[in-house]
Amino acid sequence: MELVCPAGNLPTFQLAVDKGADAVYIGFKDNTNARHFSGLNFNDKKALRAIKYAQDNGTKLFVAINTYAQQDNIQQWRTAVDRVADIGADALIAADLSVMDYATSKYPNIPIHLSVQGSATNYAALEFYVDRFNIRRAVLPRVLSLKQVKQVAESNKVDVEVFGFGSLCIMAEGRCYLSSYMTGESPNTQGVCSPAKYVEWKEQGDVLESRLNDVVIDRYGPGEKAGYPTLCKGRFEAEGKTYHVLEEPTSLNTLNILPELHKAGVKAIKIEGRQRSPAYVGQVVGIWREAIDRLMANPADFKTEAQWFSTLQTLSEGAQTTLGAYSRPWQ
Repeated sequence: MELVCPAGNLPTFQLAVDKGADAVYIGFKDNTNARHFSGLNFNDKKALRAIKYAQDNGTKLFVAINTYAQQDNIQQWRTAVDRVADIGADALIAADLSVMDYATSKYPNIPIHLSVQGSATNYAALEFYVDRFNIRRAVLPRVLSLKQVKQVAESNKVDVEVFGFGSLCIMAEGRCYLSSYMTGESPNTQGVCSPAKYVEWKEQGDVLESRLNDVVIDRYGPGEKAGYPTLCKGRFEAEGKTYHVLEEPTSLNTLNILPELHKAGVKAIKIEGRQRSPAYVGQVVGIWREAIDRLMANPADFKTEAQWFSTLQTLSEGAQTTLGAYSRPWQ
């Protein structure tokens, strides 16, 4: 089972490698990837340094070009694919059919991984992508139960990767346009749901107020941990109460079902968080490396450590974790 880890800059990339990632995924400094946050991502020079570091340490480098190409600037996505080929990345993570078609036609030797943004939820969908674009791996969306993941993985058509840890949101991957109602931009097209140019922080007495395109998303009292303002995780007044109306911030954590994911045939565990700090990535990768190594050494007697959970709890969005859609005991 492979551990696939995020990196939004070179120091984070190197730390992920040092902590034991089997592969690290990155994006370029433009809206071709779904983490197009200000100050993050790689230019060609940094990408080349990253792949040199990866190769020197026996680690793979994947590049995410997983937003949807826009008709008025489709060449930007094709140029990004050219850059993936130029740096010699180990895989291209893509969702858009036109991007995969271009990559398959021009660079048939670059392995393509279907991005979670592709929202492939069943065997027939995976068969389509394998037959048309020869994808080597599919990242399943975080809307499937464990039973459904098993059904897809058991089809054995293509290697399956699932998210193991990281922030959750309410969208069916690849289909979120909620933020576009606030800013005109969405994560699936511009690569970020709350572009920095629309984000504003204001101190109102002892209250810190976050705004997105001049709309109040949340207010934080003294000592309260403030989160990056996204519409889906804002606190709003409804029926006389102020609370997280759409979604309460929380993180996925699948350590407890790791043996079941392995038994189901899942080939890789993905850690979410290219927007996270080096310290965050270092701690999360270290724990998951230890967990996967323990599982591989003795699958029948895998046991978790309380310290793993307590550390991950402190790193989780909203300081809470869930099994998310994996746990649907009524199914």
